[in-house]
Amino acid sequence: MRRHLTLLRAYFAQYVKVRLAYRGDFLIGLATSMLATAFGFGFLLILFSKIPRLAGWRLEEAVFLYGFGLIPFGIFNVVSLNIYEFGNTYIIEGKFDRVLLRPISSLFQVLFEVFRIESLHEVLIGVLAVWWASRRLGIEWSVGTLMLSVLFVLCGAVIYVSIFTLLSCVSFWFEDRVGVHPPVYNLIAFGRYPLSIYSQLIQFLLSWIIPFAFASFYPSARLLGRPEMRNLWLLAPVMAAACLAVMLFTWNRGLRQYSSTGS
Repeated sequence: MRRHLTLLRAYFAQYVKVRLAYRGDFLIGLATSMLATAFGFGFLLILFSKIPRLAGWRLEEAVFLYGFGLIPFGIFNVVSLNIYEFGNTYIIEGKFDRVLLRPISSLFQVLFEVFRIESLHEVLIGVLAVWWASRRLGIEWSVGTLMLSVLFVLCGAVIYVSIFTLLSCVSFWFEDRVGVHPPVYNLIAFGRYPLSIYSQLIQFLLSWIIPFAFASFYPSARLLGRPEMRNLWLLAPVMAAACLAVMLFTWNRGLRQYSSTGS
């Protein structure tokens, strides 16, 4: 563990140096990402300017949910670049052979060789949104609540990383440059709004098939004291552990399936 943490620190420091060497490109990427986040909050403001409540949720509660969902999503986005490009970069172009030659976990290398550091702004904005909404709602943050929030954030990040890495594992069996990530990625936005506004089918999909609701909605509902599906937040750590276990099992099976490019 200590060795991997040392390598993680070295990977991150080196990549930050490289990324900031091209400041113009970095600033453009940061501005684009911040604009997308601003559009998300802008949509909420426009929506609540037309209706006072959304399925019983006030604006402040919706901002809390949206902001809290951004925190684990931002953490995931920092390490997500290679996940999306795994099939094209590592499998089809054969760069996975280089990874396997090193005496370090292949999954560790794929996740942490590059970072999308501009996505750290999503974590910051998410924290600010939660702070603003908490002030407006009169939520008092005790030590226990803060620790629970950290647990929820970690669980959410693990769920996102596990699900999309699991999707990347498909490339071990079916070589595809695009992959199956895009349609699933679009479902993340559904988890940033009250789950009760969706049909039973969507609620089931986001809870038990692709469990993004456990990364944002159920934890937020618990922290807000909302009555919706009150006890399901207890399953957030269980769901995170289950997603991680399935992903690791599939990754290891994929390693045995991998046969290189043959070149």
